[in-house]
Amino acid sequence: MMQATEHFYIVRNEQILSGEPIIRGTRTPVRAIVENWRLGVAPEEIPQALPHLTLAQVFDALSYYLDHQDEINSYIEHNRIPDELIDPLVRDL
Repeated sequence: MMQATEHFYIVRNEQILSGEPIIRGTRTPVRAIVENWRLGVAPEEIPQALPHLTLAQVFDALSYYLDHQDEINSYIEHNRIPDELIDPLVRDL
């Protein structure tokens, strides 16, 4: 069942990513937008890599993150691939 948040484009659905905050109408988690942003991708460029998203959705995801940093950071950490599982040729890029 979909649960609204205080952010228009951000919802939760227990059947999608166990209720992790996602962009409404997609399966894209807020953490995906945040991780791109942390890598230095400008918000205006994120829809080029994720063309199913609008700029408004991207900015709302970043706004949600700024309001819920601990929560989203825990999802990022939980989904991080451990360094020992990453091939050194990929890790050193």
